[in-house]
Amino acid sequence: MFTVSDTKVIDLLKFDVQGLLPAVVQDARTGIVLMLAYMNKESLERTLTEGRTCFYSRSRQELWVKGETSGHFQHVQKILYDCDADSLLVLVEQDGVACHEGFYSCFHNQIQADGSVTSEGKPQLIPRNDLGKVLNGLYEMSKERKLSRPEGSYTTYLFDKGQDKILKKVGEEAAETIIASKNNNRDEIVYETSDLLYHLMVLLAFHDMEPGEIADELVSRRK
Repeated sequence: MFTVSDTKVIDLLKFDVQGLLPAVVQDARTGIVLMLAYMNKESLERTLTEGRTCFYSRSRQELWVKGETSGHFQHVQKILYDCDADSLLVLVEQDGVACHEGFYSCFHNQIQADGSVTSEGKPQLIPRNDLGKVLNGLYEMSKERKLSRPEGSYTTYLFDKGQDKILKKVGEEAAETIIASKNNNRDEIVYETSDLLYHLMVLLAFHDMEPGEIADELVSRRK
């Protein structure tokens, strides 16, 4: 886990009138700029404490942990602030991809000299991550949220609302996955299936069931 010796430096940072700082996220290994998001004091403190990026959504006006629903967590290696103390650079190890469109970096649209736009690369998942590991990570996160119930977490919201809300979301995401398939839209299928699998991990955590129990059942059927 990422640790700091003194988090009082937060009080020296120059948050804007909305209490926010822009945070540029960069791959610590390759130097690729992954995304730009915003942090307030609470999300920065959670990032420092938990070692995974947590941001503030200006549109939803709530905290959100990168990877909480997708499994594509960002493991913080280092946080720097600029000479004006009004912006952050966050160096991370990225699980999966940073962009919700499936690209490794959100900055994949290149503006050409004639004003047209081309896309750099193709949507992809980097090889070092497999579905089993991602689902296990989502399950462990869900189990932790069930116990700690941090404010601003969507997973906390689901556990606070209880079993009926979790089941309703599983049903909704299953229906949306069906619709995506009927539309023959690959991006929609990936997006909705990801939502469905996340909510299934929350459901297993609600029942204190390990994903390994499902794996054992599937293996037994193959035999």
